[in-house]
Amino acid sequence: MFGASLVVTALAGVVFGLALAAPPGPMNALIAEESVVRGWAAGFRAGLGAMLADVIFFVLTLAGIVAVLDSVPVVRPVLYLAGGCLMVYFAVGAISEARAATSFTDAGRAAAKGFRKTFVLSLTNPYQIGFWLTVGVGLLEPGTLDVLSYAPAVGGALEGTLVVQTGSPALLVGFFGGIALWIVAYPAALVAAGKRVDAVAPVVAALSAVVLVGFGLLFLLLGTLRIV
Repeated sequence: MFGASLVVTALAGVVFGLALAAPPGPMNALIAEESVVRGWAAGFRAGLGAMLADVIFFVLTLAGIVAVLDSVPVVRPVLYLAGGCLMVYFAVGAISEARAATSFTDAGRAAAKGFRKTFVLSLTNPYQIGFWLTVGVGLLEPGTLDVLSYAPAVGGALEGTLVVQTGSPALLVGFFGGIALWIVAYPAALVAAGKRVDAVAPVVAALSAVVLVGFGLLFLLLGTLRIV
């Protein structure tokens, strides 16, 4: 019975990790761009950059440092502005690659850049800090967690469907396992599509640029409003 409970908790963690990693956003835009332009390995490395940032936030949350940083009023506006500038800057690169990528390529050139992009962008993402200050703390503290209620868009409808015990190592292992599953499967799906249809590469790179510009301008606006 105890073993079955651990399995359910771990699987719930996987579902939660996937629900967090899968929605469209700047990180997935960068992963998509790297995947279709440089291949699966580059997309995977880009995903690892974002995941490493989550691991760091996890450790800082354990140590209580994230909460201390968030208590300083100037931190969030600065992060919004820094993150917004980075997104707009990365979008310029995505636009250039959208023009140059006439077909899918698995050249693997400059693959490490995707890792650095997502890693730095994740560290300046106030939403990720907010996650670890709220839901992240909930994962660590003994109690219960309504896992699916945090799923974007459909969380309200799924509320109460899957409630698990928190503070369990099995939940945390499953959570990071879910993120790992996404950064393996998502680039693979894009690469498979790109190999079948050459036009996928420039289209995905262009859409990535649009997403990055949109989020970048939003972050710049939010940062400016918080300072004013």
